[in-house]
Amino acid sequence: MRIMVVEDDPDLSANLSRALKAGGYAVDLCMDGEEADSILRHERYDLVLLDLGLPGCSGLEVLRRLRQRRDAVPVIMLTASGGLPQRVAGLDAGADDYLAKPFDLPELEARVRALLRRSAGQGDNRLVHGRIELDRRARTVTVDGALIDLPRREMGVLEVLLSRVGEVVAKEQIAGHIFDFGDDASLASIEIYVHRLRKRLAAAGLSIRTVRSLGYYLDPPEVAVS
Repeated sequence: MRIMVVEDDPDLSANLSRALKAGGYAVDLCMDGEEADSILRHERYDLVLLDLGLPGCSGLEVLRRLRQRRDAVPVIMLTASGGLPQRVAGLDAGADDYLAKPFDLPELEARVRALLRRSAGQGDNRLVHGRIELDRRARTVTVDGALIDLPRREMGVLEVLLSRVGEVVAKEQIAGHIFDFGDDASLASIEIYVHRLRKRLAAAGLSIRTVRSLGYYLDPPEVAVS
């Protein structure tokens, strides 16, 4: 999943990026309100961490513009002020959650996971496909309960496909989920990750079909073939 962190404190933004990347997310950083607004007009994210006090324009204004465009991406507001008026203003502008600084990274990570589950309409962290189970919280994949070692990006590809079983998923959508701005991204690399997944999980009944010129299609478990 792809997360945008909009925070003008370089130390905090770096810490957030490291923690989220360690959790398996693709992360883009931005330190200016106007730049964040411009990026959010053209890029799709699964979640945004948005500081209230930003140069350029405030986080509150970035959020208002976002919601005026009818963009429903989940947003967690971050602010140095924990006062009630600030919380109310952020929530009224369309924030989904609110966290006052200083905060503990484990609490932020838990809120990120909860909000992503809620936005996906899922009650827990698990994506199950026949004998395969992906735990989004633990960032693990098991087959018949046995752990399978998957690199981060292959796990990201699997996560996208498992969350959209029976649908054609474009390469661009997969790339947007697993790459951030700093990555050397190419659509050709998606083919490599899919090929590796097929080899690793074919014996477990994972059948990823290539739909020419469109993307990839993951067969439902009941029709998957090995």
